[in-house]
Amino acid sequence: MQARPNTNRLNPGPLMSLSRPVPRRHIHTRAIECHGYLREDGLWDIEGTLMDLKTYSFDNIDRGVVAAGEPVHKMVVRLTVDENLVVQHAEAFTAASPYIICGDANSNVPKLAGLQIGPGWRAGVKKVMGRTRGCTHIRDLIMGPVALTAYQSIIPWRNNKTQQPP
Repeated sequence: MQARPNTNRLNPGPLMSLSRPVPRRHIHTRAIECHGYLREDGLWDIEGTLMDLKTYSFDNIDRGVVAAGEPVHKMVVRLTVDENLVVQHAEAFTAASPYIICGDANSNVPKLAGLQIGPGWRAGVKKVMGRTRGCTHIRDLIMGPVALTAYQSIIPWRNNKTQQPP
């Protein structure tokens, strides 16, 4: 790999890039997008979306044919948390999944209320939504990207005493 001149003042080390890939064909995309919102009531809404797309069509027992570019999975999660990262409310919606039963896996998400994002978070989420008590995709979205987005949204804002109210 070739080092490039670095113009990033926050990370002064040399910038590296990935090596040139061998010829390849795009097959699958997983997109995860998360947002943190400060609510008027002082609570925070942390929303995450997970979407899986294929570049080819395929047969599916519950959906018939899933067309190329149509979501195989599309799940949306919202955690409402306080400034101490304690979940006040939690909900999830499955807009697309390979199986009809997948939407039923969201029923335990509201039981996350009362858990605090921090040490023990992943174990707490697994206790509520582990194995057959939830959807792997939603559980992983909540344990990782949504929790990290909550932290990145709330802690710097809370610690910055010069912030103006929304």
